[in-house]
Amino acid sequence: MNPTRLFHSCTAALSHRAIGRPARHVLAHPRVGFRLYSTQQDQERTEKTEEAEPAVQLEKLKEKETKVSELTNKLLYLQADFINLQRNATREKEQQRDYAITRFAGDLLEVVDVLNLALKSVPNSLLKPTSHPSSSSTTDSSAPQKSAQDYLIELHHGVEMTHRLLLSTLAKYSVKPFDPTGEKFDPNRHEALYQAPVPGKEPGTVLECQKIGYVIKDRLLRAAQVGVVQDTS
Repeated sequence: MNPTRLFHSCTAALSHRAIGRPARHVLAHPRVGFRLYSTQQDQERTEKTEEAEPAVQLEKLKEKETKVSELTNKLLYLQADFINLQRNATREKEQQRDYAITRFAGDLLEVVDVLNLALKSVPNSLLKPTSHPSSSSTTDSSAPQKSAQDYLIELHHGVEMTHRLLLSTLAKYSVKPFDPTGEKFDPNRHEALYQAPVPGKEPGTVLECQKIGYVIKDRLLRAAQVGVVQDTS
């Protein structure tokens, strides 16, 4: 055989083997197939995740909206409770301020009653001032002496001023008297001491007020003690 042909034959055989061996080696390598399969799985998993992601986000958003709604309702309830608490505290404070002197004013009413009885005990005929005769003696320069009636008038005037001042002071704290004479008897404001038939008077009306009643603002402080016309039918 010709040496040149032999050389070309060997070269071609070696080239064929060199080219074919890497291809077979690549196709026969197990790691290449695993990598291709893993890549496909990752792609499918990514696609599924992308498809499921909007639904998950929507569900989370609904949960957040529910929590926000619940917290908003709780906040509104707490705000309403706080406003009611403020109103109750303000009303209680006003009541304590308005009715703080209830017991003290009730005790003072006894003093007012005593002063009123003292004024009524003096007849009007004794409250007229007496006339003093002029002194004819020029040597006597002393002032005319006061009589007992003059002293009584001055005492009556002083008691009357004290009575008025005490009522005025009580009125500053919304303590006011009321006389129900001629009104319809009200068991919530009046205390009946007796009943008497009186012709020409409507039964159940107040005939006489023996002790005046008092109120402090819109609350009864003391009921009026009265006599009531009796029904004779």
